[in-house]
Amino acid sequence: MSGAPTPPTAFGALESAQALTPGQIEARARELLAQLTPEEKLGLMDGDTPFWPGLAEMMSPGGYSGRCWVAGAVPRLGIPGIRFSDGPRGIVLEGATTFPVSMARGATWDPELEERIGDAIGRELRALGGNFFGGVCINLLRHPAWGRAQETYGEDPHHLGAMGAALVRGVQRHVMACAKHFALNSMENGRFRLDVTVDPRALHEIYLPHFRRALEAGAASVMSAYNSVNGEWCGQNRALLTDILKDELGFEGFIISDFIFGIREPERAALAGLDVEMPFAMHFHGALERLVAEGTVPVERVDDAALRILRQQVRFGQGRDARGYGPDVVGCAAHRELAREAARRSIVLLQNEGGLLPLSEPRRLLVVGALADTPNTGDGGSSNTRPAHVVTPLQGLRQALGDTAVVDHDDGSDPARAALRARDADAVLVVVGYTHADEGEYIPPDMLAMFAPGFPAPTPGEAPLAAALMEGAIAPEAGFSPGGDRERLTLHPRDEALIHALAAASPRTIVAIMAGSAVITEAWRSEVPAILMLWYPGMEGGHALAEVLLGRVNPSGRLPCTFPARPEDLPYFDRSATSITYDLWPGYRKLDRDGSAPAFPFGFGLSYTRYEYGPLRLARAELGAADTAVATLDVSNAGDIAGEEVVQLYVSALGSCVERAPRELKAFARVALEPGETRAVRFELPAADLAYWAEGTGWVVEPIEYELAAARHERDEQASRARLRVVAS
Repeated sequence: MSGAPTPPTAFGALESAQALTPGQIEARARELLAQLTPEEKLGLMDGDTPFWPGLAEMMSPGGYSGRCWVAGAVPRLGIPGIRFSDGPRGIVLEGATTFPVSMARGATWDPELEERIGDAIGRELRALGGNFFGGVCINLLRHPAWGRAQETYGEDPHHLGAMGAALVRGVQRHVMACAKHFALNSMENGRFRLDVTVDPRALHEIYLPHFRRALEAGAASVMSAYNSVNGEWCGQNRALLTDILKDELGFEGFIISDFIFGIREPERAALAGLDVEMPFAMHFHGALERLVAEGTVPVERVDDAALRILRQQVRFGQGRDARGYGPDVVGCAAHRELAREAARRSIVLLQNEGGLLPLSEPRRLLVVGALADTPNTGDGGSSNTRPAHVVTPLQGLRQALGDTAVVDHDDGSDPARAALRARDADAVLVVVGYTHADEGEYIPPDMLAMFAPGFPAPTPGEAPLAAALMEGAIAPEAGFSPGGDRERLTLHPRDEALIHALAAASPRTIVAIMAGSAVITEAWRSEVPAILMLWYPGMEGGHALAEVLLGRVNPSGRLPCTFPARPEDLPYFDRSATSITYDLWPGYRKLDRDGSAPAFPFGFGLSYTRYEYGPLRLARAELGAADTAVATLDVSNAGDIAGEEVVQLYVSALGSCVERAPRELKAFARVALEPGETRAVRFELPAADLAYWAEGTGWVVEPIEYELAAARHERDEQASRARLRVVAS
């Protein structure tokens, strides 16, 4: 299948403006399957690019993001194959819109916005010739040191599922979406060597619900993870891929491997339920024909994989007008404005002592820090994007203030100098945090040598190329940043020293943090009046920051992960580990169980206005295990500035027969309110969402009392509460 020509459109001959019914889609997929030769069926199950030339291309600067990676094209039948591109903060191909990272978008708590972002991403990918989006990363954040925390939405399975499902819905208005990495992939440095032990209850309650939500939203594909689970590599783990994903969860799409290093043994992978090895002609290409001929891999398994792949290509090739995917779509003004909107809503105001913010008509503003004037959109690995421009915080403020104020910049390399300049400013903004050098995707230098025995033998013509690649291993010039899991949860010592110096010089010092997840601020937060969490805010982030600082936008971001006061309050984390146990206690669940106080709790965020909650009212105080509870409350804007509140519904199981988290997020709603306005917020909570997982039984809804709390954040002592009883059926 190598060397297949590129079809004229993302879906080739399958593309049509006419929509097909599900039955017609199935019939068309089976018709195509019947026309394939045995060789062509096998060709659907691996990448079309030969291994050694493909590896050389991918490891060259910009190679990963230089084109779509194709698997299973059959030109004679007009089958385009899956045409893959990443990434979580926007398509990685040149010129596409760069949105804030997923964690930042998780801070919006706005699935409707995320669906619109998905729509833009899907539209741009199709305009660029792709049909398969690989950026729905929904691995749960178990620990904030995870190097790729920025690629997911947060630490809670309900919140994560709502946001991931929204992205799937938006993207799949145009192209296929892939949810990843299945499963329990939330450590970076050791991901190729790590075995995760997990019991069925923790797996089903904490680490799978968000994947189930993505499947319910119709996700076309799932990507397996690199790590192993309970002693078997995810790419060849039958318990995960077939028993749970395909059988228990009823997944009808196709499963792809993570790239290059995703499987170890082709026979075990095929029998486990993996459908496509990405992105090159590798293990499947070299072994499946023989394994099928021997009867080791049944023909029915190949037919099942081929039908799954064809079904999704037919499904997404139909019902869309090709005229909507012109080149002018890519990075267009409407999508850039959407990126700016997402950045505005993602910024979390963590601290605002004395009401320093919003800044009122500053005449001289000092902006400090190298990151204030450095494009900093996130990881430099597989999610790295190539936008036409990036608006830095300094640029955004200078444009927003124009001639009304002097906006000076100091790179912060000399804290004493910066502090001296701070004394003359009306206010000081210091921008600090991390870059792709501190956190992100990590590829060990010995990676190629680790997997070399399983690589296809090079042809005589490929031998010099293979030798050069092996000798150089993964060189820095390959375009992948150092990344990896974080070394620290605090800021760099130089950043903390800079904050100390500026805070001593100016009582009007504002700290803005760029990072992919939680940062411990205890060494300095009592010294400054205001702190904002910017995350990695995308190509328009500088404009968004200026709007929030100057009060043109009321901050409405809420934390999608707990900001701890101490690292010892978090789950165990060793970035060099080769084995680890995942349990029921990530994030706020662990702090609540242990009685540990966070610096800033899950769901927390301040506003420039004040919201008031009325009593929480239940339509019924009792319901059966098959019923749905309906809860309402009035939320008012008691201030004089328009704003958006995020109302969060937490549930506590009272008197449970098993150990359960003190409270768990079960619903949330974002509500916009004008000054003095009151709106009713309504939640529907199926009793099934109150269940726990019992091994051998499955989901169990206990006939006990539950407390519901409508809260501003997970630790809100002023939450509006009500009691609900589930009665035995």
